[in-house]
Amino acid sequence: MKKLINDPRRVVEEMVEGYVHAHPDYIKQLPENERALVTARDTKEGKVGILIGGGSGHEPGFLGYVGEGMADGVAVGNIFASPSPDPILEVTKTIDKGAGVAYLYGNYAGDVMNFGMAAEMADLEEDIEVGMALASDDVASAPKEEKEKRRGIAGEFFIYKAAGAAADFGYNLEEVIRVANKANAQTRSMGVGISPCYLPQTGEPSFEIGDDEMEIGLGHHGEPGIEKGQLESADSVAERLVGDILNDIEITEGDDVAVLVNGLGSTPRMDLYIIYRKVEQILKDRGIQIYRSYVGDYITSLEMGGCSVTLMKLDEELKQTISHPVDCPMFVQK
Repeated sequence: MKKLINDPRRVVEEMVEGYVHAHPDYIKQLPENERALVTARDTKEGKVGILIGGGSGHEPGFLGYVGEGMADGVAVGNIFASPSPDPILEVTKTIDKGAGVAYLYGNYAGDVMNFGMAAEMADLEEDIEVGMALASDDVASAPKEEKEKRRGIAGEFFIYKAAGAAADFGYNLEEVIRVANKANAQTRSMGVGISPCYLPQTGEPSFEIGDDEMEIGLGHHGEPGIEKGQLESADSVAERLVGDILNDIEITEGDDVAVLVNGLGSTPRMDLYIIYRKVEQILKDRGIQIYRSYVGDYITSLEMGGCSVTLMKLDEELKQTISHPVDCPMFVQK
């Protein structure tokens, strides 16, 4: 796999440097830690700070979602690895406006440990109140009765959207975390992988899969899925992904949903819109209304081939959060 990089050991540092220099009106790097990035725009006192983070290689997640209407800061980890507590704490100190800080991250062991450590440090050393909400939208990663074990994948985008809006609405920290957890509880995702990504440090694929194969339920870091088989048509794949989601969460006739068809890094928009076409047909046939749709690369895995489908069941409160304007370097919604 060919890559346009320099030193494989410095891909994250050079990416962050390029990103900050490309978007100085949106984001700045803290001098205390080069992996700590915060909004370059003023935020009002008394607003809950929104802090997101995770491993690199998922761009535009996570640094692409720092901006108005979403996150106030991001802690950047190595490729597919959690950020350490140090940049998390530095971001926390900078974005706290007296109302506390909400940590939003995926349900992975490293993230749970490091964000938890940073929260303790913020409390003990800085007297900053921190609330935490974990994304656990991946239907394939654990059975329904063990939902607390599920990992977060593309549905994290909806959680950032909901919590960022709630903070803008003036909700206090407890309410922002409530909305984030509510968004997570109403969100389900299911993915399919058709080709691996290649890790810059090694040049090796993240997993093995045949040219004529696909894997249902593959994780964003190449974690094994639940079923490997022959590559099927887009319609068949969409039916499988949506079917598994609807078997896991009660979404019935008359309900409203937000839909995300997310590319994993190398899947053309053509393919994603073909998938979306079938997703819309399935939902329409069931009398389920699409309130807002998103198609494209939102949470990727370097150049992995494949996609995921995410459905978020909406009530009036979540409709307000999903409709809230956003202005980030990699995502704008008016």
